[in-house]
Amino acid sequence: MSKTPDRARRKARAGAASVASAPPGEGAGPARIEHDSMGELQVPADALWGAQTQRAVQNFPVSGRPMPRGFIRALGLVKAAAAEVNGALGLLPKGVAAAVRAAALEVAGGRHDAHFPVDIYQTGSGTSSNMNANEVIATLANRSGRAGKRPVHPNDHVNLGQSSNDVVPTAIRVSAQLAVVEDLLPALRHLRRTIERRARELRRQVKTGRTHLMDAMPLTFGQEFGAWASQLRSAEARLDDSLRRLRRLPLGGTAIGSGINADPRFGAKAAKVLSTLAGTRFESAQDKFEGLAAQDDAVELSGQLNALAVALIKIANDLRWMNSGPLAGLGEIELPALQPGSSIMPGKVNPVVPEATVMAAAQVIGHHTAITVAGQSGNFQLNVTLPLIAANLLDSIQLLSAVSRLLADSAIAGLKVRQERVREALERNPILVTALNPVIGYEQGAAIAKRAYREGRPVLEVAMEATGMSRQELAPLLDPAVLARGGIHGKPGGGG
Repeated sequence: MSKTPDRARRKARAGAASVASAPPGEGAGPARIEHDSMGELQVPADALWGAQTQRAVQNFPVSGRPMPRGFIRALGLVKAAAAEVNGALGLLPKGVAAAVRAAALEVAGGRHDAHFPVDIYQTGSGTSSNMNANEVIATLANRSGRAGKRPVHPNDHVNLGQSSNDVVPTAIRVSAQLAVVEDLLPALRHLRRTIERRARELRRQVKTGRTHLMDAMPLTFGQEFGAWASQLRSAEARLDDSLRRLRRLPLGGTAIGSGINADPRFGAKAAKVLSTLAGTRFESAQDKFEGLAAQDDAVELSGQLNALAVALIKIANDLRWMNSGPLAGLGEIELPALQPGSSIMPGKVNPVVPEATVMAAAQVIGHHTAITVAGQSGNFQLNVTLPLIAANLLDSIQLLSAVSRLLADSAIAGLKVRQERVREALERNPILVTALNPVIGYEQGAAIAKRAYREGRPVLEVAMEATGMSRQELAPLLDPAVLARGGIHGKPGGGG
């Protein structure tokens, strides 16, 4: 293509606005006449789309954001699978089927993204995007010469056995599953394995634990990082479970789920072909009415993305707190210094990657709210907020994939423990006295903790004075490394 997708889309919108307001032949650039069931209109001469796409470009100048690449890819795959199946069933001439399939795979491969200008905020069924695909693919098929003398028609051939009402819900499921399988799950595994590697490296490094942001019993960095890794492992499992329902495709349900104008074998065969084309498993939904009327599986997946966003915020905020200071904060770790942190304070370095992670995760949480509202916006046989669900779902997956890798490579992999600062805080932690509860009781333990904090002294020294126990008796009971392993380390009623 001679233009980048963004430039071409901007030109298309500018041309559409001019054509809409100018007399025929006086638009911003060369144009051709196209027609649909509503009549004739001008279309940019170099556009692959036709009349219905042009109407959508003119009707929906809302956000300036077209449907995402992953969704266009899925549309191409769906159209390719449909052409292959319709050809095999004898419903399309072999030449037409081959031409449509090849053109659709070009669309799936990203060769014509500039010719998909329809705004996200369009007709709620996504009909405009479906017709955009039909028109572009028909044009490409006709230009290829593979179809023979018979012209390829967007509706009669590319859309054969389909409706926007089953194609778009199918494309949502295909695009979301591919994004999770190809991008998000590998990114999550990379982050988890990076955390697990650092946890192994720091498994003997003991630090002060914290609850309510207050000093608590000790644990190791390995234990703390291990909890993060477990959060991510749970997130992976939840995503895998959601995919079991997301892979059920309503293609073949056509207008309302009954399958009118589609061969009864079409849906199952198309799901098999899609599995081959996409390289991941899909299956035909048993109840296609559900797949059109409801988007519960998309809402469920969004919920799992929402939970993952919460986990990433937890990890990012822990890193920010541990890195805080370095003098007046906790100062337990040093994150890699990536850029100057202030335009006015020289030498300041900020935890920029955890901050970016929090913002991306916050956006995902916002997307989930919108998807939740969209998911409940179906009436009877069709949900009518499908483009929004598609766009937000794919944006959430992309954001989480990107920040997971960023957090792994630019923050966790290179962080360093400030061992002297950690050791100093640990020795002065009065909460260590908790380990003496079985020996001296809670009341005396509380008195020792308060005195140690008030006097700014190690709890071991204060405990020796208050209990009369020797250093040899107390040291094993108050050893932070031993306490991090849990259990009961003293005998009730006296010495260690």
